[in-house]
Amino acid sequence: MTELTATEPTTEPTKVVAITGASSGIGEATARRLAADGHRLLLGARRTDRLDALTRELNTAGGTAQFQRLDVTDAADVRAFVQAAEERFGRLDALVNNAGVMPLSPLAELRTEEWDRMIDVNVRGVLHGIAAALPGMRARGGGHFVTVASVGAYEVSPTAAVYCATKFAVRAISEGLRQESSGNIRVTLVSPGVTESELADHISDPAARAAMKAYRAVALPASAIADAIAYALAQSPEVDVNEIVVRPAASAQ
Repeated sequence: MTELTATEPTTEPTKVVAITGASSGIGEATARRLAADGHRLLLGARRTDRLDALTRELNTAGGTAQFQRLDVTDAADVRAFVQAAEERFGRLDALVNNAGVMPLSPLAELRTEEWDRMIDVNVRGVLHGIAAALPGMRARGGGHFVTVASVGAYEVSPTAAVYCATKFAVRAISEGLRQESSGNIRVTLVSPGVTESELADHISDPAARAAMKAYRAVALPASAIADAIAYALAQSPEVDVNEIVVRPAASAQ
């Protein structure tokens, strides 16, 4: 069993953090990092077998974590997820909107079902999280939304038009939420460059899949993004880290 170790100790009080898409990649790495920092976690994803294994690992190593099945495309499911965090831990301090999909393809391929899936998960999923968690955070006078976007929120590349559109949208939503929050709700957008994850597994177009394999030859470990998320969460209440872009040092993209 892997022992939990935080790369930097935190002096901040323990937070209750809910993480979507926690069964693999950045979400899983974030769960490990935040558990090591002493935060109490509710982990959500569709693959409950993975969530169960991860939760057992974190708790055995001294962390505090629970899990619940979650489909971010279902607004009622997301409301139940947030409510579970509040009921089990007494409150929800931060929501990490991490769930995402990336089935890249040229627009001319007309893979409309994949387009819809990206919009549902990457955009509606984030909105469902905000709608579920914002009322409670406002009632308590504080909270923190951390949304995992992409460098695709700043630039567009071939085969990634719809994916980038969803990430541009998430960036706009996060900025709008920040401006409307009057300092009570902190909002952070974390935009990874190429990072080790299962995102490329969703690509069904053969040419796009081959191109992405070459593109991802230089990739960050998911723990690097988890560290960025932990940094944003660890700041004192008057500090709002709005945007973090993390790229591999050896990558020009």
